[in-house]
Amino acid sequence: MQEYNLKYGCNPHQKPARIYLDGGGLPVKILNGNPGYINLLDAFNSWQLVKDLRQALGLPAAASFKHLSPAGAAVGLPLNDILKRVYFVEGMELSPLACAYARARGADRMSSFGDWVSFSDTVDESAAAILKKEVSDGVIAPGYTEKALNILKTKKKGGYNIIEIDKDFEPDDTEMRSVFGISFEQVRNKTVPGEKDLMQIVTNNKFIPKEAKRDLIISMITLKYTQSNSVCYVYDGQVIGNGAGQQSRIHCTRLAGDKADTWHLRQHPAVLGLKFKDGLGRPQRDNAIDLFLRDDITENEEKAWEQLFAEVPLRLTREEKNGWRRGLKNVSLGSDGFFPFRDNIDRAYQSGVRFVAQPGGSLRDEDVLKACNEYGIAMAYTNIRLFHH
Repeated sequence: MQEYNLKYGCNPHQKPARIYLDGGGLPVKILNGNPGYINLLDAFNSWQLVKDLRQALGLPAAASFKHLSPAGAAVGLPLNDILKRVYFVEGMELSPLACAYARARGADRMSSFGDWVSFSDTVDESAAAILKKEVSDGVIAPGYTEKALNILKTKKKGGYNIIEIDKDFEPDDTEMRSVFGISFEQVRNKTVPGEKDLMQIVTNNKFIPKEAKRDLIISMITLKYTQSNSVCYVYDGQVIGNGAGQQSRIHCTRLAGDKADTWHLRQHPAVLGLKFKDGLGRPQRDNAIDLFLRDDITENEEKAWEQLFAEVPLRLTREEKNGWRRGLKNVSLGSDGFFPFRDNIDRAYQSGVRFVAQPGGSLRDEDVLKACNEYGIAMAYTNIRLFHH
């Protein structure tokens, strides 16, 4: 039995800690760094996500993970000039895999600070060049080119965590965990959501274009590896808002919707025109943009925020922000469980949702269906719950 001893578990006082695989060698190689317990949980969950995306859609994929949930996930579609500016990749050579990570990181840059990254394919120099510029804890992929590996080994003063995983490794069908000394056992969730799960369209609007089907599949696969309850907004091949770990479904929908709104507002001309002080790093710029877009900024926050700019900008009014938000349309939304009330649809529509995939099965399905029909939303019942704990 091969094992790897860790510095500690979830917290520094939880020692000793290790990972191991009964009856065989581990399917991973640590090429650089010294990953911890939470790093490895993020690594193995995020790898499954991008592997599923690759299998379902046939496109290179990337994910940005924080504390066992994806802050962002995407497939490798090209970026327009505005997104290149928003994602800080202007003038860079972008392979499809690099585009996937730029999108995944760009979904929620505040949450992705210090992320764990996963790639579905061998990491190339282009993807490594983007990752080098971001604050990140580590990366997992099925391989790395020599140039990419050399680039990544320079991160964190040579201590960046780099893991290579056997892309052909398949675990046993049964998975186990121990909680409070008691063993739990279940069949591993091997379902890979796909177009087959979008056939039961129950709304008056029966049309879901192929791009929206792709995005609904991305939402469902992302939800499969997101701490429940969760709701996920996807647009143009990438997550734009993921609401994870909320006890109430509407709070998931609001949280994810607020993130989607922020993603869209970052493309506003006023944001693109912000003039930061020279030398201000990416994390500080992300924080400054977040404060610029917030309605509830305090007086003390505003004073500190103003010091980040070469020219203090004129803040957008609520009316200006709401007007810009209304330009976001054709967003796809997935939910890991059924919607118990129509308020989820009412909130989702405000953030441009026009396509929905959810399991169905609520006592109030008719109320939810009625709301979709009022807004012209196309909704599919997947009959698949995607809880993850």
